[in-house]
Amino acid sequence: MSYVESMRHIILPQAVRVVLPPLGNNFIAMLKDTSLIAFLALPDLFQRGRADASSSFQVIDVYIGVALYYILMTLILSLLVRYIERTTRLP
Repeated sequence: MSYVESMRHIILPQAVRVVLPPLGNNFIAMLKDTSLIAFLALPDLFQRGRADASSSFQVIDVYIGVALYYILMTLILSLLVRYIERTTRLP
């Protein structure tokens, strides 16, 4: 078995199983942290919501919408990570 074949069939599947849960958690944490970084100066969904709220004066409605977007994105990413973890699980 060559080096490439052993990497493809033996080493990489084991590495993916080990690395995937922490990597998925980091992606989810980064997604959640984007709302915190908005206060420091980087524009994102929360900052866009703040601009919409100040122009329409419907603060609660806009922030509830932004919160729902974050929940939806986090939920989808969590389900995707869970699905990938289950498909790469050892038999």
